[in-house]
Amino acid sequence: MNRRCRILILHGLSLLLGLLAVSACQAGEPPRSSAAGVSEKTKESRMWMTIYGRRLAITLADNNTARAFSAQLPLTLHMEELNGNEKHAKLPTSLPANASRPGLIRNGDLMLYGDDTLVVFYSTFDSMYSYTRIGRVDDATGLARALGPRSARITFSTQ
Repeated sequence: MNRRCRILILHGLSLLLGLLAVSACQAGEPPRSSAAGVSEKTKESRMWMTIYGRRLAITLADNNTARAFSAQLPLTLHMEELNGNEKHAKLPTSLPANASRPGLIRNGDLMLYGDDTLVVFYSTFDSMYSYTRIGRVDDATGLARALGPRSARITFSTQ
């Protein structure tokens, strides 16, 4: 390969690297880390659900509904039992909704029905109803047992 060809290849590679660097900058900066080593994005996408002293982590969906719900926290709700697979409660204020039919509801799904009813599902099943996703319990093992067969008092918090 002659010298001119090598120079053209190096210039092309330099241009490509420069474009990649500009593209990365335009995509936004990476999540900042706090002193505890947890990224700010992770903190924003996490909340907690406490049922009779048992604390469960919930990862929030990346949508306006989840952000609006999180802004209302802390919140303690008396959640009624329904159909042997969910607990539900009316929220104090409506949330932005973008409902769709999820098809399969999973144990641990946290959803919004309509624009003001929070639903915690503790069983996996097919559904034809429309919901807006708020989040999901990270480890839903034993969630049905923790919630019990009757209504439950559940606290949602960011800490």
